[in-house]
Amino acid sequence: MTQADYAHRDRITLTGITAKGYHGVLDFEKRDGQPFVVDATLYSDFSAAAATDDLTKTTNYALVVDLIHRHVTNGSLDLIETLAVNIAEGILAMFELVEAAEITVSKPQAPIELPFGNVAVSVFRERAAERVVEGGR
Repeated sequence: MTQADYAHRDRITLTGITAKGYHGVLDFEKRDGQPFVVDATLYSDFSAAAATDDLTKTTNYALVVDLIHRHVTNGSLDLIETLAVNIAEGILAMFELVEAAEITVSKPQAPIELPFGNVAVSVFRERAAERVVEGGR
C-alpha cells in the first residue's frame, strides 16, 4: 500500500510527546540536550476492538508513548531523521496490530541563528506486505 491508501483507515493519533534528548551534530547538543517533540499516527483496524470493547484488540497508546519517550531520552544520535525512523520501526516491531506508522520529530530549539518556528522531519513506515497477508497486524 502507499501512504495515501491509509488516509481513510482507522488511526490513533498522539501529539506533543515531549522529552529532553541529546541528539544533534554539535557538541553542546549532545552535552546539554534540548526538547524534542514527537507526533505519531498509527494505522490499524479497530473493527475487533470496537465490536468487543476490549483493549487487547487494539494498541495501548500509553505503551506507545513510553516507547517514544525511551527513544528520545536514551542514547544520542546525530540526525532526527534517524530518530524518527527508529521510533517508527520500534513501534512496528513492538505493536503487532499497527499496520503502519507516521512519525514526526520536531526540534523546536535547533541551533539555527535566524528566527524560525520549528524544524521537523516526518517518516512513514509500514509492515511488509507478506506480514499483513499472513495475519500480523
